[in-house]
Amino acid sequence: MKKKIIILTGAGISAESGLRTFRDTDGLWEGYHIEDVATTEAWQKNPSLVQAFYNERRKAVLSAQPNAAHLALSKLEEQFGTLIITQNVDDLHERAGSKAVMHLHGEIIYAQSSKNPALLYKMNKPTIEMGELCELGSQLRPHVVWFGEPVPMITKAMYEMPKADIVILVGSSLAVYPAAGLLELVRPAIPIYVVDPKIPAVYLPNPIIKIQEKASIAMPLLVEKLLAHE
Repeated sequence: MKKKIIILTGAGISAESGLRTFRDTDGLWEGYHIEDVATTEAWQKNPSLVQAFYNERRKAVLSAQPNAAHLALSKLEEQFGTLIITQNVDDLHERAGSKAVMHLHGEIIYAQSSKNPALLYKMNKPTIEMGELCELGSQLRPHVVWFGEPVPMITKAMYEMPKADIVILVGSSLAVYPAAGLLELVRPAIPIYVVDPKIPAVYLPNPIIKIQEKASIAMPLLVEKLLAHE
């Protein structure tokens, strides 16, 4: 049976493809306060502003390209059973060739119903306009999990973590819960690779291998090493 690798990815891996994150700028995201564009209250207060903000984020995602880290991770599927659990809402892992990707915080290339979050629509254009409605007659909104909303995929992610034979954490500050708690579900003897220019604190009994480097530099080397030793 193939060994199972679970890769947890955060904003740092996509930042190298030019996608900025709010934690880079003291709580501002592209000049906006988070509470003004990334909460359910913001949507209720000013849906046009929130829609416009995510339309711009979607355009940025569509113009971005997978970097060397995304491409390297897809190669692990050659010899391992892999699952990428990502906090990112972009589709760069999929475009790099990864097949098994779980998005904890949604996918910006989809629209969802304001009335029923389970109603999703793959978009064929970069913008959602105000007045575009779902089949229930409610306004379409970005398929993104905002602060204060439930994280629908977290239960599935929690179920998968104990199955891992190797875990790789890439580009995550471990600052956003419940995603940050997933590492606590890894079996104690399982090695955890932590890849980031700023290594987050990890207080676990597991063997922790720290690689203090950008993902685009570190991941091709780490993947080559893992494939050679399998």
